[in-house]
Amino acid sequence: MIEAIPHTLSTQGWWIVSRSSAMVAFVLVTASVFLGLTMAGKPLRDPQFTKTMRALHEQTALAALVAIGIHVVAVIADPWLKPGVAGVAIPFVLGLNRFWNGIGVIAAYLAFLLGLSFYLRRHIGAKRWRTAHRATIVVYVLGLFHALGAGTDTGSLPFLVFAAVTAVPIAVLFVYRLGASRRAGERRQSAVRERSRAAAHASLTESVYDTV
Repeated sequence: MIEAIPHTLSTQGWWIVSRSSAMVAFVLVTASVFLGLTMAGKPLRDPQFTKTMRALHEQTALAALVAIGIHVVAVIADPWLKPGVAGVAIPFVLGLNRFWNGIGVIAAYLAFLLGLSFYLRRHIGAKRWRTAHRATIVVYVLGLFHALGAGTDTGSLPFLVFAAVTAVPIAVLFVYRLGASRRAGERRQSAVRERSRAAAHASLTESVYDTV
């Protein structure tokens, strides 16, 4: 058995690296999205808690990008798959599991764009960055479907249990965040209307006094 290890690594080593890095990347993306949605929901207003959550969110996102990068390199180097650079750089070019791998490529691009945009938020503006950052949930959804459709281990019970257990709270937090954003927008609109009415009333009162 020991003698067979070098042969296995030489023939399936890149495949092993590819599948393991993909699983690690999905777990880290899941954790990062969960932490981000939890922070958005503001379960606690303790500054130290928020600081710790933000650091964990950032570090898991960066670690996920590293794992995605390793996954891409391993797929390119796989001597059996032989996708070429185009197969991993252009969505839906790779013939094997074309659709599922295609959305995986899109998810990878989005992950890098949204993850690295954190360090450009001062240049693009905090409001624009927050708006774009909300699309991080798309990375998770596309990654989940990519894993289910193209992954070799995603039919296993442990993965299915992990995906189900984490998908439910993420979905709940996402819906809660959408509702919170809508309520905040309604409050802002209500405040604007109140200020407009107050200004109109003040103007009318001033006109009456001027007439008198």
